[in-house]
Amino acid sequence: MPFHPLRLDLPSTIETERLLLRTPQAGDGGAVHEALAESIVELRRFMGLLPWVAAEPTVQASELFCRQSQAQVLLRKDFPFLLIERASRRLVGLAGLHRPEWLVPKIEVGYWCRTGDTGRGLITEAVRAVTELAFRQLFMQRVELVADEANVRSRRVAERSGFLLEGIQRHAQRGPDGSLRNLCLYARLPEAGA
Repeated sequence: MPFHPLRLDLPSTIETERLLLRTPQAGDGGAVHEALAESIVELRRFMGLLPWVAAEPTVQASELFCRQSQAQVLLRKDFPFLLIERASRRLVGLAGLHRPEWLVPKIEVGYWCRTGDTGRGLITEAVRAVTELAFRQLFMQRVELVADEANVRSRRVAERSGFLLEGIQRHAQRGPDGSLRNLCLYARLPEAGA
């Protein structure tokens, strides 16, 4: 029988040293909204890669995101994870695998961190965990990571997580201020230590 992604058995949670990564569920909207509201100004700096941050965050929109995310995971179309710090049980961000191309197979990793929790290495820990999931349980042969050239923190996450810079796409999109922005394309292959 040919491969079909719906036949994949995937965990709804992943544990790392400091984090519990869990797929969003109905009822998670309040926690997501709280983290998003704290972080929206920082997220909007690189809005081109996150067009959804242009809208004003609401609890209702965050709840809708959680419910839609749960459905997308079940359909094997998107794989977002809430990042919950194990010690405090607090939502510190999101990380996920997006836009799977099953015929290649490849996928893109994305993430954001709650502003008050940046600089602690939590996102690097999460990116490593979801990248391992991509290789070992989704059987991906390539994981991509795209970062605005000016987003130094995001680029450091890519490098610390074993991704190699493959190129810079010049004037690839518009920033929130209308300026043309360069995008850095990073990738990691399974033999790179997944």
